[in-house]
Amino acid sequence: MAHYSIGTASADDMALMRSWAVDEGWNPGVGDIHAFHAADPSGFLVGRLDGRPVSCISVVRYESHFGFLGFYIARPEIRGQGYGIQIWRAGMTWLAGRNVGLDGVVAQQENYRKSGFALAWNNIRYEGALAPAAVPESVELVEARSMPFDLLAACDRRFFPARRDAFLSCWIGLPGRHALVAVREGRIDGMAAIRPGSGAARIGPLYAGTPQIAAALAGELARRSQAATVAIDVPDRNRAAMALVESLGLRPAFETARMYTKGAPEIDMAGLFGVASLELG
Repeated sequence: MAHYSIGTASADDMALMRSWAVDEGWNPGVGDIHAFHAADPSGFLVGRLDGRPVSCISVVRYESHFGFLGFYIARPEIRGQGYGIQIWRAGMTWLAGRNVGLDGVVAQQENYRKSGFALAWNNIRYEGALAPAAVPESVELVEARSMPFDLLAACDRRFFPARRDAFLSCWIGLPGRHALVAVREGRIDGMAAIRPGSGAARIGPLYAGTPQIAAALAGELARRSQAATVAIDVPDRNRAAMALVESLGLRPAFETARMYTKGAPEIDMAGLFGVASLELG
C-alpha cells in the first residue's frame, strides 16, 4: 500500500512548487519563492507518496490573527484519490483560529465555500503592453530602496491586514526587480513593484492615492524593466482600478475569488489597484 506523508517544504521543494504553479498556468514571478519563504519558513507543506512529492499548499501565518492559503496543488496523476484534501486539512489545522484568506481558482471556489470561506471580491488579472504615463504635478517617483523601510512598511500595512516586514523587504529587494514609491508633499502616496514572470512581467503590489498615480507608477515600472507585457491582479471592488486598467488597454486573462473565513479585513480598498501576490495576499 502506498505511503502518503505531509511535511514542511525544503528549498528544493519550494522550487518544485513554483514549477507546478507554472504548469497550472499561474505565471509565478521569478524569485517569488525567496520572499515567500522569508514570510514564514514553516508555512509551506508538501505531500509525498512513497517519498515522491505529489501535492503542496502554502499556509503562511501573519502575526497572531491572520493567515493566507495558496499553492494548493495536487499533481494530475493523484487527483481524485484523497491526497489533496489531506494536505488541505493539514494546512487549515496550521492556521487554526485565524482569519484565513485565499485566492481561489474557479474550479475550486465551491469547495472553498464548503470549507467556510466566503467571497469578498474577485481579483482579475489584466495583461498587455503599458506605455509611460504622465506623472501628476507635485508627485515624484522615487526608488523604494532609497526610502526608510519603516515608511514602506507603514504604507503596505494600509492595504494588507497584518505586518509582513520580512516578506516586503525581500519582495522589493530581490535581484531583477524594480520598486517605486510616489511621494507627494513629503509623504508616500503610492508604492509598486515589478518582477519578471514565466510569462508577462508581474506588477504587484500597486498602491496609489489616485488612478493617475497608479498609471504613472505602472508605466514607469514597465519602462524600467523593459517589459513587453505586464500583468496586474486587480480587485474588482475597486471600480476606479478596473476602469484604469481598461483605459490603459490591458485585457482580462485570469480570475480568482478572494475569500476569507472570518470576513474581509478592513483595508484601504480605494487605494488598492493591484495585489502583491495571489499566493500570499
